[in-house]
Amino acid sequence: MPTWKLEIEYEGTRYRGWQIQHNAKTIQGEFMDAARQLFSEKPDFFGAGRTDAGVHALRQVAHLKVPRLKTDLTPRMIQHGFNDLLPHDINVLKVSNASDDFHARRDAISRTYLHQISTRRTAFGKNYVWWIKDRLDVKAMSDAAKMLVGKHDFRSFCELEEGKKQSTVVSVSHSEVFTEGDLICFRIGATHFLWKMVRRITGMLAQVGRGDLSYDGFERLLRFYSDAPAKFTAPPSGLFLEKVVYPGDKPPTDHRPMISLK
Repeated sequence: MPTWKLEIEYEGTRYRGWQIQHNAKTIQGEFMDAARQLFSEKPDFFGAGRTDAGVHALRQVAHLKVPRLKTDLTPRMIQHGFNDLLPHDINVLKVSNASDDFHARRDAISRTYLHQISTRRTAFGKNYVWWIKDRLDVKAMSDAAKMLVGKHDFRSFCELEEGKKQSTVVSVSHSEVFTEGDLICFRIGATHFLWKMVRRITGMLAQVGRGDLSYDGFERLLRFYSDAPAKFTAPPSGLFLEKVVYPGDKPPTDHRPMISLK
């Protein structure tokens, strides 16, 4: 079965997340609609991660498997075929041949998310930042973010899917806060992420920045369950799936936000 790896960017504001849903516009749903026009049989199209409603992606990865082809297709033909059919806010950056057993989710070793906080009101970046009017202590936020590295139970920072048993232990490889102009950016890399995990961490880091939560108080959220983070869940507007990392890839390290506010 022919298999391809797709690298995708999208602006998630108009969508109810990645995963296909009935009666809702999703990224995967848009791809499947386009695929029905491109291929004679229903393909297997699976993403590396399920971004939430309103969340964006700089480089989401998906695999495409097609049972039978009427004609040989090159990666470039597939890329152009999808981009001719997809809406303006979804774009295929690259298509490459993949091994028959390549799986976008299972083969990934980590994912990196970037959450952008704006310290000023912006006319052009509203969909790409979380604007916080309060003055934030960036050093305090950075110190708290560093303690996330390692294996922790993130039960306080996630919302469990009803009726589904799942571990809330996650191994975090990288966590940092950096600034550029009027932006405060939080980057986190981990083996996988739980539902709403990044948005709730960002929300509590903002509480640290405001001075409403101490370093020790943030640490206690990793040691003992609390429902407090749910009340401070950050909006999805400033959150990006930055990169999906596979064996041989390097995670992002440059301090460059998605947009610039100076």
